[in-house]
Amino acid sequence: MHVERLSDYLWRIPPDAKPGMRVPGLVYADDALMAAIRRDGSLEQVANAATLPGIVKASLAMPDIHQGYGLPVGGVVATDAAHGVISPGGVGYDINCGVRLCRTNLSHDDVRPRLPALVEALARAIPAGVGSRGRVRLSPAEERRGPVIQGARWAVARGYGEDDELARIESHGTLEGADPDAVSPRAYERGRGQLGTLGSGNHFVEVQVVDEVLAPEAAAVLGLEAGQVTVMIHTGSRGFGHQVCSDALNQMQGAMRRYGITLPDRQLACAPLDSPEARSYLGAMRGAANFAFANRQCLAHWTREAFEQVLGMSPRDLGLTLVYDVAHNIAKVERYKEGELVVHRKGATRAFGPGQPELPERFRKIGQPVICGGSMETGSYLLVGTHQAMEETFGSTMHGSGRTMSRAQAKRSVRGEQLQKDMQKRGIIVKAVSMSGLAEEAGFAYKNISDVVEAVDRAGITKKVAELRPIGNIKG
Repeated sequence: MHVERLSDYLWRIPPDAKPGMRVPGLVYADDALMAAIRRDGSLEQVANAATLPGIVKASLAMPDIHQGYGLPVGGVVATDAAHGVISPGGVGYDINCGVRLCRTNLSHDDVRPRLPALVEALARAIPAGVGSRGRVRLSPAEERRGPVIQGARWAVARGYGEDDELARIESHGTLEGADPDAVSPRAYERGRGQLGTLGSGNHFVEVQVVDEVLAPEAAAVLGLEAGQVTVMIHTGSRGFGHQVCSDALNQMQGAMRRYGITLPDRQLACAPLDSPEARSYLGAMRGAANFAFANRQCLAHWTREAFEQVLGMSPRDLGLTLVYDVAHNIAKVERYKEGELVVHRKGATRAFGPGQPELPERFRKIGQPVICGGSMETGSYLLVGTHQAMEETFGSTMHGSGRTMSRAQAKRSVRGEQLQKDMQKRGIIVKAVSMSGLAEEAGFAYKNISDVVEAVDRAGITKKVAELRPIGNIKG
């Protein structure tokens, strides 16, 4: 794939690089990251996405980009809300896979003596792994209406958290327009019992320490300081969202024939936004996103309870409160200078800049918090969105470090038991449901998180605030 260099951190795939491209592709990366990106088919997928009807400005890719289903993980595509399309492959299977960051009043010294017991308590409190069953029990009527329509609001009303947390969740924890009747019986069946579960793969609950504060003013607004203990929760809509995506992809294949849409990759199957198929998918996708918001809300509540139990602290003294909660795999209607658009973010994070009215008032001066989860060995970052992101990337940035090695390769390269021991020697206690699953998530299977974050910081679309170091981790 022909790629032109525009600057130290920006590359362009010209619109004549592939037949049918309507706009160029833009990739945010430095030299080393671009060399890694070239090793899979993700650049081809960026060019394929540029053929979507109604696409606006460019097919965008963040530095954590790697090959995915349809749109690459780390891809961002905006289509015209009046004349464009919606593509389920541009959102992904794990709808609203996202990350929640919580801060505490604790220092590392406060937690260190009780860390093994804390990790054990978290593992008991939070169901994890393939097929795990949650502690939330719903009636059939509530299953179809509660978390699917209300999202995190439903969870808070059930006692899983406080009302003031909702303002610190993207879209206040609820996407309006969810349609429970657009969700298939199979999706409800797959999601049944999974509310309040972590899942498998790269999903985790991680106990961390603020290793370094890089922007003191922003960190103070967010309630963070060096040496402080934080907790990061990464999970999504589980089997519920996966089935919503599968159902929609099947519907979209037929819809493309009906509407005369031809694309170079069937995985990008789409439908016009004013079509019944698009309306059905959007209603179901929003319901799955709300399910995920409710899921993370429940997990945060049980995390707080585990801390209180092990450390013998009152909620007030513990001070475990939400910093922010962001979505990764989602499509949302947003307004930019180009007009009203449907922004697909797949393995990409919203990064609204300062002054945006949707942000809580306290964040409007610094921009939206952006949570970039790394591997369980290498740490994570907290950043904030910028005005430049609003101009260049539809208020979007990277979501993590991005894989460079398949899960099968990682398992051939290290045994989970040995990895667990090595991590403990480095001060990271990890508890996993599956040792083979743990091996899949070894740090060497991912890009260097610092390189990814440096690229978006230097490019100006996100600004670093703090670096977070893992000390305990729960994996599915």
